[in-house]
Amino acid sequence: MIDSGPRPVAPFSHAVEADGWVFVTGQMPTDPNAPDAPLPNGIEAQTRRVMDNLKIVLSGIGLGLEHVTFARVYLTHFDRDYAAMNETYRAYFQPGKLPARTCVGVTGLAVSALVEIDLIARRP
Repeated sequence: MIDSGPRPVAPFSHAVEADGWVFVTGQMPTDPNAPDAPLPNGIEAQTRRVMDNLKIVLSGIGLGLEHVTFARVYLTHFDRDYAAMNETYRAYFQPGKLPARTCVGVTGLAVSALVEIDLIARRP
């Protein structure tokens, strides 16, 4: 668990490491400083909050987004939000250095979020 990380919405660790591979639990668009506050409005704001939460978790274990090898994105309104989420998500990575990724539409997410993202990273 990362002390400065978002409050978990279920029983899990923020990240688990095995043999240099780091598996980061899917993060929600909740504010770590105000976990009971309403979620940000819209897919762009929620994607930014999720990515910022992922950065907090990675930083807490001495890594950054440059160490990410794979991401999974879950969207509750796939057709509506896919393009806008992609533009927001892309801005967090260096051009030409995007991790592999899967993105799927789902019927629902915890805390009624529009987006959730989990990561796999590799410690150098």
